[in-house]
Amino acid sequence: MRFRAFAALTAAATLVLTGQPGPAHAAPPKQPTAYGYGGAVATVDPTATAVGIDVLRRGGNAVDAAVAAAATLGVTEPFSAGIGGGGFLVYYDALHRTVHTIDGREAGPATMTETTFVDPATGLPYAFQEARVSGLSVGVPGTLATWDAAARRWGTRPLSSLLRPAARVAEQGFAVDATFQQQIADNAAAFGQFDATRELYLPGGVPPAVGTVQRNPDLAATYRLIARQGTGVFYRGPVGADIVRTVQHPPVSDHPTGTWASPIRPGDLQESDLAGYRVRYPAPTRSDYRGLTVYGMATPSSGGTAVGEALNILETADLRHLPLIQAQHRYLEASALAFADRNRYVGDGTPRATLHTLLSDGFAKARACLIDPAHALAKPVAPAPLTASGCPAGTPGAPVEDGQSTTNLTVADRWGNVVEYTLTIEQTGGNAMVVPGRGFLLNNELTDFNFTPTQGDAPDPNLPGPGKRPRSSMSPTIVFDYGRPWLALGSPGGASIITTVLQVLVNRLELGMSLPEAVAAPRASQRNSPGIQAEAAYHTQFGPQLTALGHAFGPDTPELGALTAVELGPHGKLTAAAEPARRGGGAAAVVVPAR
Repeated sequence: MRFRAFAALTAAATLVLTGQPGPAHAAPPKQPTAYGYGGAVATVDPTATAVGIDVLRRGGNAVDAAVAAAATLGVTEPFSAGIGGGGFLVYYDALHRTVHTIDGREAGPATMTETTFVDPATGLPYAFQEARVSGLSVGVPGTLATWDAAARRWGTRPLSSLLRPAARVAEQGFAVDATFQQQIADNAAAFGQFDATRELYLPGGVPPAVGTVQRNPDLAATYRLIARQGTGVFYRGPVGADIVRTVQHPPVSDHPTGTWASPIRPGDLQESDLAGYRVRYPAPTRSDYRGLTVYGMATPSSGGTAVGEALNILETADLRHLPLIQAQHRYLEASALAFADRNRYVGDGTPRATLHTLLSDGFAKARACLIDPAHALAKPVAPAPLTASGCPAGTPGAPVEDGQSTTNLTVADRWGNVVEYTLTIEQTGGNAMVVPGRGFLLNNELTDFNFTPTQGDAPDPNLPGPGKRPRSSMSPTIVFDYGRPWLALGSPGGASIITTVLQVLVNRLELGMSLPEAVAAPRASQRNSPGIQAEAAYHTQFGPQLTALGHAFGPDTPELGALTAVELGPHGKLTAAAEPARRGGGAAAVVVPAR
């Protein structure tokens, strides 16, 4: 059965890549777990996974496969990612045994100020949706620059060839599933304000029916233009000019579908902002956990720091031998403490010394001593001073902002290279504006800045500024055992990305679950807020006992995250895992299935 599924998946990928007879919308089968050898890919989408596997099968490496799969996700997951957005990539180079990262986060325009999201007429911050569906929210996209940088530095194929499979999918189309349809339905009011968006995603004024074929010829043409002329056509050429025009003069329809309560405000992104954009290559964050080494993403992502700090806090207790409810209690408390410190200290440009302090064992011990096995801490908890020792008290903290959606992919190849890549346009649907004639949505990433100060009298590290990159919760993570990669994982989910990655690590490392079990288990997210966000199954299983300890729950949420992961076992065996149900289920595959 597993071999037949693999054969169908690779056959579908071959059709996508070579253009042999047959529609690209004949989707390969979707399986959440795969075991085997020779390379592995896990994404949220079977077509993207199939494209990545085919690149590996044809001799490409993990970077080649990751870029090709990401470009395909820009077609099939356009409300979560694409060349209108940005992201963070963590790469393990097996030949040199080194870990590298790329910061492809979106950047604010040179004219951005701390009051960009404050209405000058009222002195109050804009409502989120008013800020989101506007030109104000659009940062300089970094996704295409990330693909180009990764392919040039570590890939074996030119970017032009890696864009071709995605262009073919965009041209020939793919079958609409229930998740795709629902994401459009959730954005129908915003999408209906712009002709280009409405024509692409609201044919006849309504979302496309499940099973119909979704095509995007404009995006196919944009990919092919970039393949022919290079990324300069995007950052210094006509595609960039169209982005700027869309931001400065939002293309509001003369005959919109539905109503939008707020004015749709222009932004001030300039062509010079795009021309000046550069990806960064920060050193990864590093923390140690019970003999393992955990590498993550540094600022402007807070993921590496928050996941690492929470793990350090948890390491002070023997979770494996505690009652299960105590393990859950400590997971939630460690999450809240790490978020308090993240909110206080982490933003674009946080000094590296501060990150080292947050990831130190001494700092973790000063936080862990606050955890009472019998009583939950009152939320929000206070951040600790960077000089913390003992059990320091502090002024109350501020609850975390909530991001929305992203997508994630994980790739390993036969040489031992690994890519963990999280990419986004922020809110599901971005700022709702498809660039006319270009086929991609713009991000609303700048709404990840705090609109007004959140830290009382202390400096807020995440206020807007010229050229500044907003703080992110994206947490692409690679775990090493004895100096070699053992587990790579990451997830979408806005601010809950951090807790999703952390919880899956706890499930796998401490609670005796296999990787597929750790991914499928019910989730909860405590982000230093009064109420825990939890899936219904988690609330049912643990809610009564946790409530007795003083934890409070908010309304149940349908799902948290959509994680992908690859575990690298002995003798080259790989386990690729994606969600069995969340976000419609993910797709995992290997080059040579185990029999």
